[in-house]
Amino acid sequence: MYLDDRKRKILQAIIDDYIDTAEPIGSRTIARKHELGLSSATIRNEMADLEEMGFLAQPHTSAGRIPSDKGYRLYVDELMKARELTFEETDSIKRALEIRINEMTQLIRQASMIMSKITRYTSIAMAPQLNKSTLKAVQVVPIQDGRALIIVVTNANVIRNSFIKIPDNVSADFLIMLSNALNSKLNGLSIDQINSSVIQDIEKEPGVTKEIIMPILEGIADSINNIDYSDIYMEGTTNILNYPEFMDIVKAKEFLNILDEKDMVYKLLNNQNVNDKINVQIGAENDIEQIKDCSLVTVTYSFGNVVLGTIGVIGPTRMEYAKVISSMNFLKRKLNEEILKHIGNLDGS
Repeated sequence: MYLDDRKRKILQAIIDDYIDTAEPIGSRTIARKHELGLSSATIRNEMADLEEMGFLAQPHTSAGRIPSDKGYRLYVDELMKARELTFEETDSIKRALEIRINEMTQLIRQASMIMSKITRYTSIAMAPQLNKSTLKAVQVVPIQDGRALIIVVTNANVIRNSFIKIPDNVSADFLIMLSNALNSKLNGLSIDQINSSVIQDIEKEPGVTKEIIMPILEGIADSINNIDYSDIYMEGTTNILNYPEFMDIVKAKEFLNILDEKDMVYKLLNNQNVNDKINVQIGAENDIEQIKDCSLVTVTYSFGNVVLGTIGVIGPTRMEYAKVISSMNFLKRKLNEEILKHIGNLDGS
């Protein structure tokens, strides 16, 4: 069914009103509040069509309609009116980022804090990833039968270790030989570069089997990932409780539990499209089940053409998208300017 201009205006009006009120919207409300030149009966028929097309849904307890994820997607992509930030909002972002800050991580924390304050949602940010660790040295040390300690040294001289299980019959002399082979073949590689070809090359060494090498490579990967695992900053984690959609204790607890799991939050931010544009994931578009009643708006920040990290805002699907997107665009611009100044100052010092 074709979505003509009349249907688009009605859908836009419904979503605008629902974002403001959190109440299902009826045809009389649209006819009375919006100057569309349409009767309540005509609007009701159009709303029924929009529901049939999947842009609206009708809660069981109400005759009014609410937007579906599909409706929000069309709204964000095509129907939403751009919103200008107020002077107070732009000024608060500028002041938050222009305070004297010695570390870039503090700058990202400030950015996260001001986003939560302005949008009244939960903000999440990934600390800058300035370097991706590569391997400098690896040592596999026997501890006891069936266990070994892996010591990893990175290009930045960061040392990490982890315990692994190995076959009981592996000797200390064999592990010395294997450590030498690993240093020869893995030096200068990142975890992403240790592919099947590299593994097959290692397996050509005398006595090396998948049963021996795979636990060792997994231990190396764990050690490197612990180094590269960026800090995550969150502000306004309980803001979601201010919205009626999350007055349900179970739903609110699920949301807060996700924020408590750092690897989940890292996945949310790290899975976003790395480009220069705002990325909006609405409801079921999110991979994580517990946030399918939420929308996530993210943007990357960078130094020149190098992406350093991601900052985002998460809230109910009934989000003030226009305000959030305008705020994120302005923040990105100011944050990139401050990063340029910050790194420039470090280079000049």
